[in-house]
Amino acid sequence: MKIVKRFLAIVSLLLIVFAAGCSTSKSSTTKNSSSATSTAKARSLDAIKKSGTIKIGVFSDKKPFGYVDDKGKYQDQGYDVYFANRLAKDLGVKVKYVSVDPASRVEYLTSAKVDIILANFTVTDERAKQVDFALPYMKVALGVVSPSNQLISDVDALEGKTLIVGKGTTAETYFEKHYPKVNLLKFDQYSEAYQALLDGRGDALSTDNTEVLAWALENKGYKVGITSLGDTDTIAPAVQKGNTELLDWINDEIKSLGDENFFHEDYDKTLAPVYGDAARADDLVVESGEVD
Repeated sequence: MKIVKRFLAIVSLLLIVFAAGCSTSKSSTTKNSSSATSTAKARSLDAIKKSGTIKIGVFSDKKPFGYVDDKGKYQDQGYDVYFANRLAKDLGVKVKYVSVDPASRVEYLTSAKVDIILANFTVTDERAKQVDFALPYMKVALGVVSPSNQLISDVDALEGKTLIVGKGTTAETYFEKHYPKVNLLKFDQYSEAYQALLDGRGDALSTDNTEVLAWALENKGYKVGITSLGDTDTIAPAVQKGNTELLDWINDEIKSLGDENFFHEDYDKTLAPVYGDAARADDLVVESGEVD
C-alpha cells in the first residue's frame, strides 16, 4: 500500500512539472510572438525611395480630412490627403493609402503596416510614448454636436446622458477622466458614430471641434453647442518610434512648406469650402510647425 501511494505521489509530481513546463513554453511563445509584432522594423527613407511607394495611414470616412468617394478613391479635397500627396510628390514616390481607425493608428505604426500616420492624429503624452510625432500642422480642441432641438451647450448637461465617441480618441480619454458620470457609447468607425447620432442612439457626439463643425454644417437639424472643450492641442504626422531618418525628413518638409504658406493653401482647398465663415484659417492652421 505504501509503495502504491509513493508511486502515485511521484506520478503527480511529474505531471505538475510537465504542466508547468508546457505553460512556460506557451507563455514564452506568446511573448515572443507579441514582441515580434510590436517591434516590426519600420522602413528607412532609402528603402521607401527604392520601393517607389510610401504607405500612409489615413481615415476613409472623416470628411473633410480623409475620405473616399463612391468609387473608393481617396479625395484630394481631404486636408490630410492633400498634405500626404505633397509629401509623396516631394519624396519622389507614389502614395499608397491605408485606411485606419482611430484606435488602430498606433498599432499600424508599431507593426510597420504604414510608414506615416496622417489621420488627424492629436499629439498626447501617452501616444508620444509609443510613436514619434513630427512638427504640428494644425490646432484643435474638442467639440460637442447634438440635435438643434435638444442642444447640449453645457458639458454638465451631459451627466447621465449618452455621449457618442470614437474608440482610441482624445474625446474618449477626456470624458473618462473628467466626466465619469457621462455614459459613453463607443465606435471604431466615425461613420458608425455619426450614424448612431442620426439614429438617436446617443444624445450628443464629441470629437475634434474641426470635425463636428464640418459635420453639423452638412447635416441640417444638428448644431455644435460646445465649440471648444479641454486644452487646445496640436495635430501632427507620426512615425514608428525611433525612425529618426524619416521623422527628420518630415520635419524639414514641414518647415520648407511653411515658406510657401502651404497649409493655408491646403485649408483654402479643402476646409474653407466646408466651413465658410464658421471658422478662420489662422485659428486652425499651423505653418512651419510653429504654434502661435
